[in-house]
Amino acid sequence: MERAAFLSAWRDKKLKNVFVGATGAAGNASTRIEPYATGKGVNSYGTFPEIESLFQRQLHEMDRKKREDMLFQIQRILAERVMFVPIWENGFIRAYGPRVEEPGLTLIPAFPYSGPLEDVRLKK
Repeated sequence: MERAAFLSAWRDKKLKNVFVGATGAAGNASTRIEPYATGKGVNSYGTFPEIESLFQRQLHEMDRKKREDMLFQIQRILAERVMFVPIWENGFIRAYGPRVEEPGLTLIPAFPYSGPLEDVRLKK
């Protein structure tokens, strides 16, 4: 299938059966959850009403801690209901130097890089 036709079919959800899609989209938990786990998500083929409700509430929540709690709750529901199946983990070459106290590797499960960057700490 030619690239433009493939991307159009993927966007229009016309690809059926087993399909592996991946993204390297940057952003926070909210921007990474939206395309895959919400009803309006570009790559979503369905969702649960409680996920949709929590996602909409966290979009309008001003309190950072409450928003974080809602996102953790969404992630917990996604894991408990097995909405996604990790079928591989990339074998990236990763390293860090002697000045790094906390490299950030594996802080996010299955994330191939050192991150989140704000949690990487250098030795004093």
